[in-house]
Amino acid sequence: MNALITRDIKVSVEVFYQPFQSQPRAERFIFAYRIHIENMGRETVQLQRRHWFISDSDGERREVEGPGVIGQTPILQPGESHSYESWCPLRTEIGKMGGFFTMMNLRTKQKFEVRVPDFKMIAPFKGN
Repeated sequence: MNALITRDIKVSVEVFYQPFQSQPRAERFIFAYRIHIENMGRETVQLQRRHWFISDSDGERREVEGPGVIGQTPILQPGESHSYESWCPLRTEIGKMGGFFTMMNLRTKQKFEVRVPDFKMIAPFKGN
């Protein structure tokens, strides 16, 4: 599990290859990922936006950004956490993903970026 702390917000990531949704012959490799966000600070924050950088091993790069995560903009009081799962399709059996969340301190209304650690997506049969 990869983890990174930015401004008292800890983001952890786990990745899972999805063999039954993947179609290797059609160059479609599906990876699920679980994100865990923990507010280790003293201020209440709200996740506003996400911004992802996704790379396949063939050099294709994409950016994905938008409001919230899976349709939610969770509010995290001090000590609270939020987890969600999503997925990413790749054209190759190896890739990586990373980025940041835009958070807002609800007391000061100040927005700030929280890094999501880069994580590798590797189909298990590629690791042998």
